[in-house]
Amino acid sequence: MQRIDAHQHFWRLDRGDYGWLTAELAPLYRDFAPGDLQPLLQRHGVAQTVLVQAADSTAETDFMLELAASHDWIGGVVGWVDISDRASIATLERWAREHPKFKGVRPMLQDLPEDDWIATRPHADVMACIAALGLRLDALVLPRQLEPLLHFVRRHPTLPVVIDHAAKPRLDEGWSAVWAHAWRRDMAALAAHPNLMCKFSGLLTETRSSEPLPLIRPAWEDLLRWFGPQRLVWGSDWPVLNLAADYGRWVALSDSLLGDLNAADQQRVLHDNAREFYTL
Repeated sequence: MQRIDAHQHFWRLDRGDYGWLTAELAPLYRDFAPGDLQPLLQRHGVAQTVLVQAADSTAETDFMLELAASHDWIGGVVGWVDISDRASIATLERWAREHPKFKGVRPMLQDLPEDDWIATRPHADVMACIAALGLRLDALVLPRQLEPLLHFVRRHPTLPVVIDHAAKPRLDEGWSAVWAHAWRRDMAALAAHPNLMCKFSGLLTETRSSEPLPLIRPAWEDLLRWFGPQRLVWGSDWPVLNLAADYGRWVALSDSLLGDLNAADQQRVLHDNAREFYTL
């Protein structure tokens, strides 16, 4: 079975632009480079990856694009610009012109103080530029930001959007907690929009459990019912994944869930959807 990892990161601490990355996150507080990931990809049959931003700086996107240019297996880069600032258009146009692996942008919505930022702040000219360049938008949101994201998606019905990590459901609190109803309501409403996809990634770090499968399975079943295998995209969220488990454990756990699908649908989730969404 061919596989694309549609969500992974690299960083170098001395760059100094990872404001969220502190020594308290000990498993992550070191450099992570292509040489760290490539053996894992080879071991698990991953042919390509999508490298996603981890800092709210254009300099980090330049750094990622340089890495992608020198590693064939990095199939695409999702970078960062301030989509509320019209001056970002020049940066987007430069990246699109100079770097064929530049595929999309990701505002770090989960870290912004305004939950409704995505519904109110993006500049219309920047969004028009993103659409004209054929780029995608990764939505890094938490459950409380799903309703504003719904307003954004309604305003941009043809823009390809993917929800990262299924919006990080609070699996550690259990399915009887108050978050679950609103998450299910809002995710189902978003899935009704055909321009929207969802990444099946990042869920191990939300369980904080030694037995994560019973917590993740209901999320998988919901996502499969709402999005179908045609609009789900597999990713690892490595190295953030290291907070919960290693790469092989996530491969094994996700494969056990995908095992209920036929071979063609497994191939869509593990490979084809990412290739088509990001035009790899």
